[in-house]
Amino acid sequence: MNEKPTSDSMAVPSSLFLIPYAFLSASSLGDGMLDEVVIDALCAIRLHLDMEVAFISEFSEGYRRFRYVDSALENSPIAVGDSGPLEESYCQRVVDGRLPELIQDASQVPAALDLAVTTALPVGAHLSVPIRLDSGEVYGTFCCFSTRPNFTLGDRDLAIVRLFADFTARQIGREFAAERDRREMTQRVSSVLQAEAFTVVYQPIIDLLRNRVVGVEALTRFWSRPIRSPDIWFAEASQVGYSEQLEIAAIAKALDCLNAIPEDVYLSLNVSPENILNGAIHRVLEGIPLHRIVLEVTEHVAIPDYTQFDEQLSRLRYPPPSAGAEPSAGGDRGLRLAVDDAGAGYASFRHILQLNPDIIKLDIALIRDIDTDTTRRALTAALVGFARETNSLLIAEGIETEAELATLQQLAVNTVQGHLLGYPRPIDETSALF
Repeated sequence: MNEKPTSDSMAVPSSLFLIPYAFLSASSLGDGMLDEVVIDALCAIRLHLDMEVAFISEFSEGYRRFRYVDSALENSPIAVGDSGPLEESYCQRVVDGRLPELIQDASQVPAALDLAVTTALPVGAHLSVPIRLDSGEVYGTFCCFSTRPNFTLGDRDLAIVRLFADFTARQIGREFAAERDRREMTQRVSSVLQAEAFTVVYQPIIDLLRNRVVGVEALTRFWSRPIRSPDIWFAEASQVGYSEQLEIAAIAKALDCLNAIPEDVYLSLNVSPENILNGAIHRVLEGIPLHRIVLEVTEHVAIPDYTQFDEQLSRLRYPPPSAGAEPSAGGDRGLRLAVDDAGAGYASFRHILQLNPDIIKLDIALIRDIDTDTTRRALTAALVGFARETNSLLIAEGIETEAELATLQQLAVNTVQGHLLGYPRPIDETSALF
């Protein structure tokens, strides 16, 4: 016999208690994976309870909407996205106590017969528990039902469903919190853009052999609250779809000061691969003398398609000469490409190998304590040789001590920047160094 035992003698399979835990452990995965886990769990619980339909409902503005549905019926009476008046549902009446959470036979419950669906469907067995968020708010319900009665349902079955509903509530709470955080993030970034609540400062890049400033790196500083580092602002902008707007606005503001920089000093701009691939950098640099510009691409952001990236950038690095134009001093050259943060991780070396940069910038993590760390010196020496073989310029950034500077000079790294040599300053203060 394969009959389900009664609730008094029923031994709940221990594996079934793992279903909510599997759901919880998957909650950090993508939405697609989460949906799959929820549907699998609904199916497993429905089969264990010997029910025909299992679903998770959501309450909103007087309506019940079906968010997840698993059905054994060929023509399921409900589907994901369906909705109906909350007051006409079992869900609402279970939540407010007018119906019990566990019903073995709805035809024997007078309060259930008050609902037309009980006889129209019909509803036989029904099991439903509220999904309560941490705030105490009822999100909706987890329910199972069959068109036939089921007298084997008992308290252990109800306990399993409550456990699953609790984990469901935790996940939904995390989703709500993530959505709230996203709204707040969007508002913060939007406010910064609208108010232009940022400025640009410039840090000198110095050629030690010629003892002169050869370039300046434009760095964005934000004064909007909360006060955070620029990388956090740009990361948030990327998360909420404002990467192009914020980054291009910062680049445009940096370019406003190009005329205050001597002709033989280049302007270095940080740009994400995304805004090279989507063509945004082309638009902001239109009409700008490209030979005066260096674009810095960090190793911290992946480049999904190096071929497409190179095609986009080649139009700026190697622009065709204007028809009939006389070559001018530097004016017929394109911009240069720098790979930033070299030595900070594997991605930077991949960028170097794939992109053939004009400039390789050594990360501060490689420069820090290079005077006392033989491993850092060895890697830097290797990069010096690589740069020489590939005809790239090597720049060390983040220099803060005389000992670090002296060690770099011994290693033949003669183009440098860092607080020891000049802090990022407004353009009028930086221009005194030219």
